[in-house]
Amino acid sequence: MRTLFCNASILTMSETGPGFFRRGFLAVEEDKIVSACETEPAVWAPDRRVEASNRLILPGLVNAHTHAAMSLLRGYADDLTLQEWLFDKVFPVEDRMSDGDVYWGTLLSLAEMTRAGVTSFADMYIHMDRVAQATVESGLRASLARGLSDRSGERGIAESRALHAGWEGAGDGRITLMLGPHAVYTCSPAFLARVAEVSAELRLPVHIHLAENRQEVEECLKTYGVRPVELVRRAGLFERPVLLAHGVHLTLEEIKFLAGTRTTVAHNPLSNQKLASGIAPVDQMLCSGLQVALGTDGPASSNTLDIFEAGRHAALLQKVATGDPTALPAVEIVRMATAAGAGALALKDRVGRLEPGCQADFILIDLDKPHLCPTTDPYSLLVYAARAEDVDSVYVQGRALMEKRKLLVLDEERIMAECRRRAAALWS
Repeated sequence: MRTLFCNASILTMSETGPGFFRRGFLAVEEDKIVSACETEPAVWAPDRRVEASNRLILPGLVNAHTHAAMSLLRGYADDLTLQEWLFDKVFPVEDRMSDGDVYWGTLLSLAEMTRAGVTSFADMYIHMDRVAQATVESGLRASLARGLSDRSGERGIAESRALHAGWEGAGDGRITLMLGPHAVYTCSPAFLARVAEVSAELRLPVHIHLAENRQEVEECLKTYGVRPVELVRRAGLFERPVLLAHGVHLTLEEIKFLAGTRTTVAHNPLSNQKLASGIAPVDQMLCSGLQVALGTDGPASSNTLDIFEAGRHAALLQKVATGDPTALPAVEIVRMATAAGAGALALKDRVGRLEPGCQADFILIDLDKPHLCPTTDPYSLLVYAARAEDVDSVYVQGRALMEKRKLLVLDEERIMAECRRRAAALWS
């Protein structure tokens, strides 16, 4: 099927050439982008034309760090410190979660993310075969990691191997895998080294929480005599591609070190604020050449998977923290949520840009609203004015997952009914 989206504003996020067309045409053939330009393709006849005036087309958004099934725990344990939240509340209830709970909780988050224009996400959790199943069914794209710790031990490693063997490339290539050592306070140095060994063997990136709050850093210093980054370095994990979630308490020296590795930081401003973890030095990271992507964290710690809200908070927090209104401009936020997010998921050459040969993962924003008028600067509009509910349509591999705000793949009513029932059982 050849489809031509006509008369749209188009934001390509291309590294070369024009990045914005005020009135353009997006040509899609099967699951690939053919062209995005100001004129119709000369020798390419579409089977279907879609009028997209008053729409902004851009690459699908990437949520670079979440725990999707925790939607069942939304509001379960609010207004606590990270360690209280995890050890006193979350870990005990997770021990009671079945694979069915994880499957339905994931579907609920996938519906929410689709509505918010997210087409790809990175997820770390338990029962990850059910997360993979839900993702394949939803039509979204994901990089999945089974959460690992001393407690899961070799059983967790074995489950990660099975996940890799059974799901890598599933859903027409939409599922990719990582290894997920949870954090330095749940993984011993020996176990981190074991994960590094398996990562090299399976050629998988690593997804880890690191330097998230001050207590983590202080306890690491007290227990091991070094800060978290150095502990992970000694374990050999930074010899692998790493998706580092949070990085709130990184020093400038650590940032410069990480910039020389294959590391991307997943910045989660909403949960960082809610858990009082602090404000990550994102401006310093970017100025040092360290890649930064955007995430929401799980819907039990941020309570929302609205990547637009996360982006707006990211921009405003850096301006307040640095006292510099030019810090982290809107264009950088959009890059973090698209091209940089694709890089974080090891998908740089496949998604995150609207260029010929890229996967046809893109979204349409409805501009025909008072708060999105006039459309002068698309980056400013997306970061400082747009909302999740402004997402009109969502496509992954050229397949419509939502059009005109109607979900076409997921049965939203059934999912919510099932999740209400399961959440009530878990909370009781």
